[in-house]
Amino acid sequence: MGTIAVVAIENLDANNIAKLMYCFRDALQEHKESLNSLNVYPVPDGDTGSNMTATLNSVVSEIESLEDPEFENIIEAISHGSLMGARGNSGVIISQILRGFVSEIKNASKKTIDANLFSDALRAAASAAYEAVGNPVEGTILTVVRETAEAAEKSLLEHSNLLMVAETAREAAKRSLDSTPDLLPVLARAGVVDAGGSGFLLMLDSLLHVIDDRPMPEPEIVKASVDSLILDIHDDTTNSGTRYEVMYFLDAPDDLIPGFKKAWSEIGDSIVVVGGENIWNCHVHTNNIGAAVEAGISIGKPHDIRVTDLFEEIAENHHEQDHADPIGCSVIAVSNGDGIGDIFRSLGATRVVNGGQSMNPSTADLLEAVEAIASEHVIILPNNSNIVAVAEQVDSQTSKTIRVVETHTVTEGFASLLGYDPEGTSDKNQTDMTQFSQMVESGEITTAVRESASDVGQIKKGDFLGLRKGKVTVIAETIVEATRNLLKEMISDDHEIITLVAGRDSNKKETDEVVAWVSNEYEALEVEVHEGGQPLYQYYIGIE
Repeated sequence: MGTIAVVAIENLDANNIAKLMYCFRDALQEHKESLNSLNVYPVPDGDTGSNMTATLNSVVSEIESLEDPEFENIIEAISHGSLMGARGNSGVIISQILRGFVSEIKNASKKTIDANLFSDALRAAASAAYEAVGNPVEGTILTVVRETAEAAEKSLLEHSNLLMVAETAREAAKRSLDSTPDLLPVLARAGVVDAGGSGFLLMLDSLLHVIDDRPMPEPEIVKASVDSLILDIHDDTTNSGTRYEVMYFLDAPDDLIPGFKKAWSEIGDSIVVVGGENIWNCHVHTNNIGAAVEAGISIGKPHDIRVTDLFEEIAENHHEQDHADPIGCSVIAVSNGDGIGDIFRSLGATRVVNGGQSMNPSTADLLEAVEAIASEHVIILPNNSNIVAVAEQVDSQTSKTIRVVETHTVTEGFASLLGYDPEGTSDKNQTDMTQFSQMVESGEITTAVRESASDVGQIKKGDFLGLRKGKVTVIAETIVEATRNLLKEMISDDHEIITLVAGRDSNKKETDEVVAWVSNEYEALEVEVHEGGQPLYQYYIGIE
């Protein structure tokens, strides 16, 4: 029986575009560790593979949520999903590439993509990527996407076939990627090509797979030279002198963004600001975390703030702790859920210790974490009333200076980190972080494990309870009812943001009901939902 020939697709329709995003997401997931192993941009900046994968996961989730998967809706889902899901420098840049790509398609007002529109979209993607970066560095994904677009445009002089133009684009992308070490010395020293450019190449591989059923490449792990990475990150003559990666979403008028970028350029580098229509995804490397956040506050409202210590990250990833200069003051946070631990790390915590209600860590557990950190000054966030006393015993057991910020809830712990200065002392941080922790109103939703009495009535086993400052103030038959009633008690006219940390025993349907209710009852309030994964508590709530 003969082989059935595959007929190449000549025009990409809505279904093909969706398939391209799914295939690109799957490819990034499969190659994630391979891309992470390259991990240079031009300093190590998070994990490129992980960040790009997170960005495409958001795109796919946005597509999956569409009730009407028409061409225009899929284009909009790619644009919005990539903006909101972008993580890290590489994630923000690939989001801007995707947004530039689909914006050209949207402007063309066509229902399919032919060779000419594909070429135009690549050119728009390259322009958008360069515009988003404060100081474009050649030898990165920027170079790869630009040279790919140039090759595709030149190819149109000889071909009008989408497959031929896509093949030419892919070949040009590979040549450009292979040449990145010639343009960026840190890549040559580390013995790798650019990680972001490698990720972009997978997008073109995915395109050829969708168009012509071409096989996808297999992952290949290539370890960058650790000595080269550490050398470059301490080289003040490069862009590597900055230590912290700060990211957040910024609600601000579009016309104020140029001034915001200028303010950031005075305190950092690796600046990427993407978005539009008053919502922006912002990324900078800086040594001044406070100034980076204050620049956003001066023109609008920053939220979903994430801080990463790049030096600590390198030391952790490569098990070379001795190479990393210790920061002035580190933070240890107690966490009872994987998602919560990730949030603490993103806000600047150096180390997370497992613990919480019914699983309190010991003094020895906290001491072990303290001694594993290079810093001589350490802040401990207990994030639970039962852990405060244990945490306060640590200072007497070590030569380091340990201070406890008495956070009684996870959301107080999150808020406290907005006052954290990595270069400050333990005492100064204790004062400032305590002040920030007290600016959040905290609540919890849990389930009664036995019958009991309370000030608000008799409690039956299985009832859903709303707790405020550790005291039962709400008894209800459903999670949604308990959450609504607790929020009614907690919300005041001065509040702006509700943080809802969903636990292991919550579900998306109930969470969506709560969010919809808040949007209907309190139009001015914004709700941020995070997957905490904590046991016992369906929701941790913070209101600011």
